Amino acid sequence: MNRQVRRVGIIVVGCFVALFVQLNYLQVVKADSLASDPRNVRAVKRAFADPRGEILTADGTIVARSQPVDDQFERLRTYPTGPLFGHVSGFFSFNYGASGVEHVYNADLSGRRAEQQFRNIGDWLIGKEQAGDVVLSLSNAAQQAAREALGERKGSVVVLDPSTGEIVAMWSFPSYDPSPLSSHSPRAAKEAFDGYTKDGENPMLARAYRERYPPGSTFKVITAATAIETGTATVQTGYPSLRFLDLPLTDKNLGNFGGSNCGGTMAESFRRSCNTTFGQIGLDLGERLIDGMKAFGITEDVPFDLPESRSAGPAPGTFEKRKPDFAYAGIGQGNVAVTPLQMATVAGAIANGGVLMAPHVVREIRDTDGRVTRPIGPDEWKRAVQPATAAAVAQMMIDVVQRGTGTAAAVPGHTVAGKTGTAETADGEPPHAWFIGFAPAEAPRYAIAVIVENGGDVGDEATGGRVAAPVAGKVLARLLALPPAPPPGPPGEEKPTSTTAGANPGGR
Repeated sequence: MNRQVRRVGIIVVGCFVALFVQLNYLQVVKADSLASDPRNVRAVKRAFADPRGEILTADGTIVARSQPVDDQFERLRTYPTGPLFGHVSGFFSFNYGASGVEHVYNADLSGRRAEQQFRNIGDWLIGKEQAGDVVLSLSNAAQQAAREALGERKGSVVVLDPSTGEIVAMWSFPSYDPSPLSSHSPRAAKEAFDGYTKDGENPMLARAYRERYPPGSTFKVITAATAIETGTATVQTGYPSLRFLDLPLTDKNLGNFGGSNCGGTMAESFRRSCNTTFGQIGLDLGERLIDGMKAFGITEDVPFDLPESRSAGPAPGTFEKRKPDFAYAGIGQGNVAVTPLQMATVAGAIANGGVLMAPHVVREIRDTDGRVTRPIGPDEWKRAVQPATAAAVAQMMIDVVQRGTGTAAAVPGHTVAGKTGTAETADGEPPHAWFIGFAPAEAPRYAIAVIVENGGDVGDEATGGRVAAPVAGKVLARLLALPPAPPPGPPGEEKPTSTTAGANPGGR
């Protein structure tokens, strides 16, 4: 009998220990993730009633704020700039949780980070409500410039600071207004959500970082850089003038744009965007092309503070059996797929002497008194190529804008470096028009990527030089006319806080 009592006692004690461990795990280890889980209705109710900080642009425009209302939640989340920053801010909805910055930086906005809670012990002891303001690296002026330059054509414009990784502008068209999703009326929020998700134009898709496209000839920046870095070729290596490149292991061939003869040195082929040359370079590189792609972050997870789609390319170890894939990859076609953000980071790496900086849309977090409590970045992601290689590719990109396929991206008074691209689509639709580049080339302030889906209003006649390059030129001209932005302040530095909302804005 005593043995049975002991066994029962041991089992009961074990159950209590297991319960104790589980409760502590949930209340300590998993507390933050459970509290921020959008499926947690109790947490969402509390979050709607609690103070929540603003989301502001780098130049002080309010993107998101909570306003007092006379209902059970007491505060209503609104987005004064409407669709202009919808894909960046995301939404904060009782029905649908949160997305974008509202989701990723939820703990900062709600003041629930430990460093926010205990930064001022006095405020904590008296129960002062805590919240944090999130300051974006994007500026209202830059975002408006991107929106106006792209117009009502599907696509996106991404601009970043190559030396810090800060996103300066990230516009996708079409976009959406997050405000209706934050309605306290479940019916109104559902109607808005259904309207957005059933719209054939897919306005909630953040094309700048959530959609993948074949990059076309803009990818020749990576192919050229990899060839130079590995010693496979130099800018003066000569290639025959061809109309078509015979592809190994198949009876197919790879042609130049318009079936033209194209060739010469790598530099000349880059300026003229010869597919036959860069298809051959892709074959000459073989597996080293994959290494070069990875060096630029292609097929790898980008350390971005919003959830980005992962890029794709030829699989390692497949060159001997799938050589044509590497020829197509050399010109940014075949199974290569990237986001516009990734191509902006590629341009940024060349501008930054071969170093990729981790891209991010948030510059800093401020407390309720306007003091910087947490700066974001800059963080070096990886070195793609050596400075000499970057300089050689940069010079070829300058030639593209000065006397090649990208002259429409030129900005008077400034040296612009760039590369155009016209990417064929798998579904037979008109090609996508691309441009990537940076300026001023001597001391780069901005790197840019532009894509206009299916050639915009030009359709089958579209090229990167005709459609995307002018968009880039307009955006860069507007930005280069602005004074350089001041660097973010150190933690603890008090900053002025805006109280005024911005206007509701509506190749080759």
